[in-house]
Amino acid sequence: MPSRPFGPTLLALASTCLLLASCADSGGSGSDAQASGDSARQLIVVTPNPVGGNNFLQLAVDGAKKVAQEEGLEVKVFESSDPTSIQQNVEAAVRAEPAVVVGLSFSLQDVFATVPVDNPDQQFLLVDSCPDPQPANVTCASFREHEAAYLAGVEAGMLTRTGKIGSVAALDTPFIRRWVDPFAAGAASVRPDVTSTALFVGGDNPFGDPARGAAQAQVLADGGADQVVAAASGSNVGTFQVAATGAFATYGVDTNQCADAAGHVVDNVLKNVDVALADAVQAVLSGDTGGNQVYGLKEGGVGVTALADDVATSGCLVADRPDVVAKVQEVAQQIVDGTVVVADPARG
Repeated sequence: MPSRPFGPTLLALASTCLLLASCADSGGSGSDAQASGDSARQLIVVTPNPVGGNNFLQLAVDGAKKVAQEEGLEVKVFESSDPTSIQQNVEAAVRAEPAVVVGLSFSLQDVFATVPVDNPDQQFLLVDSCPDPQPANVTCASFREHEAAYLAGVEAGMLTRTGKIGSVAALDTPFIRRWVDPFAAGAASVRPDVTSTALFVGGDNPFGDPARGAAQAQVLADGGADQVVAAASGSNVGTFQVAATGAFATYGVDTNQCADAAGHVVDNVLKNVDVALADAVQAVLSGDTGGNQVYGLKEGGVGVTALADDVATSGCLVADRPDVVAKVQEVAQQIVDGTVVVADPARG
C-alpha cells in the first residue's frame, strides 16, 4: 500500500461530481487511446465532469498516475459533461481494451451496471459507488464518508456559539446526505439543543456553481448559523467566500481546504481516494477482481484533519483547540470500536 498521510488507523478522505466537457483525456482525444502503444498496458479513467477545480477528481487522478507509474501503465483520462458523454467515454474506453477502465463517482453507476455485462472480458473499477446488481467484472471501492462527517459535526457542536449550524451541499440525494445528516448528528451528540439547516446548490451545475453556493451560504449566515460544512465540490468556493467575510466558520471536504478561506476553515471531511483507487487497481491487476472494498475510519479511508499527524501545520482552526482534537480522537476510536455507530443516509 502506498505511503499514507495519516496515522496507522485514520487517513485522509468526499465527494462526488457531474457535468461539463466532452470526450477528452490527459494526452489528447478519446480515440487516441486506440492508436497509442499497447492498450493492455493502459489505465483509462472516466470522470463525470472536468477535473480542473474538482479536488475529489484531482485526487483520484493523482492516485491513478501513481499506481500507473508503479505498474508500468499509461494513464488516459476521459472527461465527460453529462450522461450522454459519460456513456460515450466509457464505450470509447472499452474499445481501447485497456488493463482497467476506471470510473469515478455515483454518476457512472448506471453505465457500469450495463456496459460491463456486454464486455465480460474487460475489467472495470468504479470508485466511490457500486452498481446494483454488480457485474462480475466490476470491482468497487467505496467509502463510509458519514463517519468522518459525524466527527466534523462533533467539532461544530463544541464550537458553535449560536447553537445553529448548517450545510451547503450539491444535491438533496441520499448519497450527498452522507455529508449533511451525520454532520448534524455529530453536533447534537455533544450539544443536544443544536439546530441544523441543510441547503442545496441544485441548478444545472450543482458541483460547480460558486454563485449559487454563496447565495445558499448567505441564507445560512443570515439565519444565525455559525458553523457550516461545504459539501458541493467546486461550488464550495462560494461558501468559502461568505465564510471569509467572517459570517461563519466552515468545513471543507475531500482534501485540506483550510487555505481556501484562511482563518475561517475549522477542519475538513477527508477521503483518501488516491490510496483506495491505487489499492483497487493493484488488486484487479493481480487477478483479485469483483467485490466492494469499503473504506471507513477503521480501514483508514476517511478522516478529518484533526486526526492528521500534521494538524499543527494544517492551517485549520481546529489546530488551536486541543480540547476539540482530543474529543474527536475519542469519538473516532469509539466509531472504530463499534461503540458509536453512525447512521448511513444512503441506506435509508
